[in-house]
Amino acid sequence: MQHNNSDSSEETKNCWWYSFFDTWGPISLTVLLYVGIRHFIAEARYIPSGSMLPGLKVNDRLIIEKLSLRKRSPSRGEIVVFNSPYSFDEKLISDRKKQLPSKFQCSLRTFPLISWIPTLSDRACDAYIKRVVAVEGDRLLINGKGEIVLNSRSINEPYVEYFCPSKPIYNLCRSITTTVPKGHVFVLGDNRANSWDSRFWPAGGVLATERNNWKSNLAFLAD
Repeated sequence: MQHNNSDSSEETKNCWWYSFFDTWGPISLTVLLYVGIRHFIAEARYIPSGSMLPGLKVNDRLIIEKLSLRKRSPSRGEIVVFNSPYSFDEKLISDRKKQLPSKFQCSLRTFPLISWIPTLSDRACDAYIKRVVAVEGDRLLINGKGEIVLNSRSINEPYVEYFCPSKPIYNLCRSITTTVPKGHVFVLGDNRANSWDSRFWPAGGVLATERNNWKSNLAFLAD
């Protein structure tokens, strides 16, 4: 009788394990697969602002692929997605009242469902989408309208329709003259009149392109 009780107890444990695995196993596998794809291959995003008008409109939904820039730096004219300047701009970081979140913490805070909880949001975990207008070594001049002169040549940008106002009283845009340092790019929104981009970031305005640096996790905009 004691042997039968032992077999019955073992069978009960096995049944519990199989029941648990049948219920949560597929769910866990799905979550792990989603996290892996989201982190390494592609990620769904939406456009929260009008900084890339008219090409990208508010609430447009995109798939951002993350493979193309693993072996190279971005080129002029490419649209990239990157962690917000609140995660890498030294002046913005120094103004924080709490510690900068880790990459893992940001992954949790931007996870679907969790990201909808307002108290868990952190601007350092936000993603920005802009266009690369200059790469390392480029001599860049941006006038008060947001027009570009690159390496002493005026650049035609057919994707830009909204330049900064010509009247100074209505114009908050900055004129910039700079040379992009090694290992960095300069990014602008296509909506030059309404984009918080490299022109305005307080600690210099350039975006680092070092590989495997979560603070500049660049990604292509999928067609």
